Amino acid sequence: MVLKPMIGERIPARVRLMAAALVPAAVLGLTPCPVTAGADGTVIGTVEIRRSHSATEARPASAGLGASPRRPVEFRPAVVYLDSAPSRAFELPEPGRASMDQRDQTFVPHVLAVTVGSTVDFPNSDLTFHNVFSLSKTKAFDLGRYSRGKSKAVRFDRPGVVQVFCDIHSHMSAYILVFAHRYYALTDPSGRFAIAGVPPGVYTLAVWHEGEVRETRSVTIPDSGGDVETAFVIR
Repeated sequence: MVLKPMIGERIPARVRLMAAALVPAAVLGLTPCPVTAGADGTVIGTVEIRRSHSATEARPASAGLGASPRRPVEFRPAVVYLDSAPSRAFELPEPGRASMDQRDQTFVPHVLAVTVGSTVDFPNSDLTFHNVFSLSKTKAFDLGRYSRGKSKAVRFDRPGVVQVFCDIHSHMSAYILVFAHRYYALTDPSGRFAIAGVPPGVYTLAVWHEGEVRETRSVTIPDSGGDVETAFVIR
């Protein structure tokens, strides 16, 4: 579900969260897929984004005096992952730790991808207060207001998509994708990606971008392993 306001309509931040809250955990690769003996392969490719991004809302007056000027979000990567993951994918490594900074009234990075059990830190690098929160079903939280130099953390223990907002600055938003396996990759600024260590088998490869799965297709890793190339164009 993606909220599509009419031209000129302003949707409160907490209402916009309902879109992310309805994303099922199944889209993040919870379907096991049988594997065969053979050498592991790597899925490599590109994702070309031809969709235009909506303009970011103007900064509200509540931003406070002395706040840094807001910079636009320039890089919004796609996340490519195996929707039908190999059965051994659920042997997760030790939970990791990641960081989503609040800088120039922007979440940096705009998209994070982590495995179940990981902890994400939310440091505040701005002169103004922030209040990071989410109402997503995967992980609802509210960190309250905190000032520059402070940081708070959240552990993500369920797979799914979490949309993150600031309760003070309505234009701030970001995504955290929580996976039950390790077969995923974010695209780099050139649109390239690589998912390594994939055992032989037939899988469904999915491309997520800005709140939705935009495209899926089948990929086959042969018994001999090696690189399997593919390319997506997201319109």
